[in-house]
Formats: sequence, C-alpha cells, structure tokens
Amino acid sequence: MYVLPIGVLGLGKGKKKAGKLSTMEKKELPVETDPEKLVNYVCGSNIYVTGEDVQIKPDSEYPEWLWSLNTGKAPRIEDLDPNTKQYWLRVRTEGMRRNNRLRSMRKF
Repeated sequence: MYVLPIGVLGLGKGKKKAGKLSTMEKKELPVETDPEKLVNYVCGSNIYVTGEDVQIKPDSEYPEWLWSLNTGKAPRIEDLDPNTKQYWLRVRTEGMRRNNRLRSMRKF
C-alpha cells in the first residue's frame, strides 16, 4: 500500500465557487457638439486628463503623400501589376481565402 506524504494533499486546488456575474453598464461618453471645436481640433486625440486636443493644421503643413493615399476600396487583382510585391501578397491572400472556403465545406 502506498502512503501519500502529508504535504501533497494540500497542494491540489479545490473547485472554485462560481460568482454571480452582473452585466456591465455601458459608459456614456460625451459627444462634442461645438461646430467651432469640431472644425479646428481632432476631438478625442488627448488621452490625458490635462491638456487639450491636437489642433488641425493647414494643408500645407502636412506631407504631400498624405493626400494621395487610397481611402476607397482596394484595387482589383486584375488591375495590379504582376511585377509588384503587392500583387503577389494579394494572390497569396486570395489563395488562402479560397482554400479556407473549400476546407470549410468538407464534412470531415
């Protein structure tokens, strides 16, 4: 017969009692409605208690490449140049999506 050492019995953790879970109340964040402040400041950019939001500068203060960024839909794969890295990353992504779709349709 095997006898357990005395210290081993107290090492196991017992079952945890389930506590009551209450629903969290959503915090109402104040919305800025002052049109003058909305036009001149980036509202919500200051994460500290003290200080103020970042003031919007004139367009000449920002770099030129900022105005040429694509903010719309991504270009179609047919419109991309096959000699670019962006094209091949897109081909890889589309292939992974296709494989995932095919794999999800399998029964087992």
